[in-house]
Amino acid sequence: MSPKAVSLLLGIVLATVACRSDANALDGALTGDQSLLVAGASDLRPAFEEIAALFTARTGHEIVFDFGSSGQLAQRIVEGAPVDVYASANVSYVREVLASGRGDPATTATYAFGRIVIWSRTDQWNGWETPEDLAADPDLRFLAIANPDHAPYGLAARQALESVGVWEDLEPTLVFGENISDTKRLADTGDADAALIALSLAIAAGGQGEWALVDEALHEPLEQALVVITEDPGRKPAAAAFAGFVNGPEGREVMTRYGFVLPDEGAP
Repeated sequence: MSPKAVSLLLGIVLATVACRSDANALDGALTGDQSLLVAGASDLRPAFEEIAALFTARTGHEIVFDFGSSGQLAQRIVEGAPVDVYASANVSYVREVLASGRGDPATTATYAFGRIVIWSRTDQWNGWETPEDLAADPDLRFLAIANPDHAPYGLAARQALESVGVWEDLEPTLVFGENISDTKRLADTGDADAALIALSLAIAAGGQGEWALVDEALHEPLEQALVVITEDPGRKPAAAAFAGFVNGPEGREVMTRYGFVLPDEGAP
């Protein structure tokens, strides 16, 4: 097993939801009675943790997650990491995984479209409503976005800033998170005054912050898709069941609560 595959599995163990300790999961010997391994974009954490609890209650199948940037997760999967389901924040990374020969194309499904927001801690909020407001604020020292090279929400943030002509103005203030959760952390800790993050994370933060929705016309659609990766016949039915559950009534209700636009409900 490659070092990066080992790294993914260790991350999965540390990011456990309803996880059982199972030494076999660490050596790649995946069997049908183990927890499902789901690699997911970090904007999904609050919604998918709820969905996983519902899925386990309905089916008895437990889920463990590795949340990170879609591009980095895709690279690990391409290199052979033993994952059952991959849920990306941009369909392009699912296509990249499929092009490498991993995953079942028949299971590919768009499950949501994401939105980005300007977010900061309540005590740091300065009334920004648009990206132009950020550029016009003389008190803005640092603005956090996810790394656009491998994080879809970071790419959307860059596109939004470029669309209104403030990318170059704000570039000296930018600090980059490894993924969208890490980007929010930068604003949480005061290392950034504000951040462009996923609406789902802003909703999950509740009263700990203030936010303003960024016009979706300013960036390419954040089409979020998933695919079943495992080829193990003992695991594939449960993996497909989880993928279907995300797009089922209970999963869709949770996704809607966290601000995701469902594929058939007004998405671009």
